[in-house]
Amino acid sequence: MVPSFLSLRLSCLGLWASGLILVLGFLKLIRLLLRRQRLAKAMGNFPGPPTHWLFGHALEIQQTGSLDKVVSWAHQFPYAHPLWFGQFVGFLNIYEPDYAKAVYSRGDPKAPDVYDFFLQWIGRGLLVLEGPKWFQHRKLLTPGFHYDVLKPYVALFAESTRVMLDKWEEKAQEGKSFDIFCDVGHMALNTLMKCTFGRGDTSLGHRDSSYYLAVSDLTLLMQQRLVSFHYHNDFIYWLTPHGRRFLRACQVAHDHTDQVIRERKAALQDEKVRKKIQNRRHLDFLDILLGARDEDDSKLSDADLRAEVDTFMFEGHDTTTSGISWFLYCMALYPEHQHRCREEVREILGDQDSFQWDDLGKMTYLTMCIKESFRLYPPVPQVYRQLSKPVTFVDGRSLPAGSLISMHIYALHRNSAVWPNPEVFDPLRFSTENASKRHPFAFMPFSAGPRNCIGQQFAMSEMKVVTAMCLLHFEFSLDPSRLPIKMLQLVLRSKNGIHLHLKPLGPGSGK
Repeated sequence: MVPSFLSLRLSCLGLWASGLILVLGFLKLIRLLLRRQRLAKAMGNFPGPPTHWLFGHALEIQQTGSLDKVVSWAHQFPYAHPLWFGQFVGFLNIYEPDYAKAVYSRGDPKAPDVYDFFLQWIGRGLLVLEGPKWFQHRKLLTPGFHYDVLKPYVALFAESTRVMLDKWEEKAQEGKSFDIFCDVGHMALNTLMKCTFGRGDTSLGHRDSSYYLAVSDLTLLMQQRLVSFHYHNDFIYWLTPHGRRFLRACQVAHDHTDQVIRERKAALQDEKVRKKIQNRRHLDFLDILLGARDEDDSKLSDADLRAEVDTFMFEGHDTTTSGISWFLYCMALYPEHQHRCREEVREILGDQDSFQWDDLGKMTYLTMCIKESFRLYPPVPQVYRQLSKPVTFVDGRSLPAGSLISMHIYALHRNSAVWPNPEVFDPLRFSTENASKRHPFAFMPFSAGPRNCIGQQFAMSEMKVVTAMCLLHFEFSLDPSRLPIKMLQLVLRSKNGIHLHLKPLGPGSGK
């Protein structure tokens, strides 16, 4: 009697639970449909490419060549067009300077439909914060990117680059092309470990290599999740193999960051160690974060510390890896520009053993080539915002508050209305005279406006040191049988790597 009664009660509870799940699911569906209706209505004045009834444009975005597909859409639909990831997440995809200015000259927050996916990994750091807390963090972090802080980093950039160049010297002896992307990634992470945590290692340890692999995995999984609408729900995603793999990689990244912060805090308890750190010829990023105070003497909490360190490590190494790798590809593709850059840096180096901070400002042609490679191969091809208030564009069309914006930097940089012969590699586009005539929002490798990349001077300084040293030590040429296939994975990567032939230039070529 009792067991049957319990069985009846459990059966009723099961029915109630099933009914509740159905009701909640139905309410969620109604909410999504209303949201879709609102987004579709907001973009009603913007024609665009046809959508799949279920996937929107997601299938085309996931295909090889999707970046150039958007460029073709940009020719068909000037200024902007709707872009749907599934049926419920729709952005106005923009790629025209005046449209970019209308949005990016303001301080609108990052689009939560995209950047909330980052929270499990990097927390609420500068990338995803908004409002007063974003302003507070930006103010606290800005001293960490002052020129006086960056100057001593030149030696650290060079130190990590030498390790990579020695590795390449051995690989080049085999006479075969090899993929440079992974080696550049390890070098960039090694550099960040020194600049962020004050590490003195000349190569990555096992824990650091695990961190590098975890971050690579996370960027791939993030991009997959973004374009797979059935992964947008957290509950569903964490139940999938991809979701569980994402959580494991997050744990590796968090354990790494937490351990380094704990070690530094413990070290600072020792007065001798604290004095040694304070007397170092340069402060690292963690020193600056731990000592940061605002006018109310408020400091970053432990959660804020981890979020900012994870944010800096993600943004600082993956983007730099992409930028350096694609630049070297451009040098291999255009040997005449490679030769001219090499001659310039040889002349600047002269009889010195290594580059100094003041040398970086003299690298005029190299800088123009770096910027032109950023134009053709922007490290971050696409960024997203959500409008906090209505916007009216230059052609009179408008969007209400709450609308989602996709800034397609890759398509903007290949917009033929802005860049004549956009597929041609022409560094002189960035001569002082030509740059002064161009729209200020035509070139956005580091975004633009008040929420632009806080670390762009760090990135440019590292790019100059690393690429100059690479060009002094090697001549780069293409492997025609293994040309790179562009792939958007948060940053611009290559589906098959970036394989180049490297010819050592002999002793003394790089001092």
